[in-house]
Amino acid sequence: RLGGHFVSGHIDGTGVLVERDDDGDWSKFWFSLPRELSRQMASKGSIAVDGVSLTIVDSLPDRFSVALIPYTLDVTTLGPLKVGNRVNLETDILAKYVQRLDEARLWDPQPSNP
Repeated sequence: RLGGHFVSGHIDGTGVLVERDDDGDWSKFWFSLPRELSRQMASKGSIAVDGVSLTIVDSLPDRFSVALIPYTLDVTTLGPLKVGNRVNLETDILAKYVQRLDEARLWDPQPSNP
């Protein structure tokens, strides 16, 4: 069975926690990221932050947010993060393939070899 988030454990880049909104037991984190990674992200898509696979809430060209439930805050390395901390990011592998296909449309056609 294939399901869930499609991440492989490879780091694509780094981000920085720029805002943390703790509201009761839940938290919303905003991370900055390189713009080239944001092209591979969308709301309700997936992102791995320090190896923790999460669902993206908001996706902007220079930052994104995730909502963290109490369990995730308690059992992962994300709970203790403070504004200014750097994290490793991995985007969804399906988004990488979509981006590559879009880029390939602009390639010059190659002559066929006899």
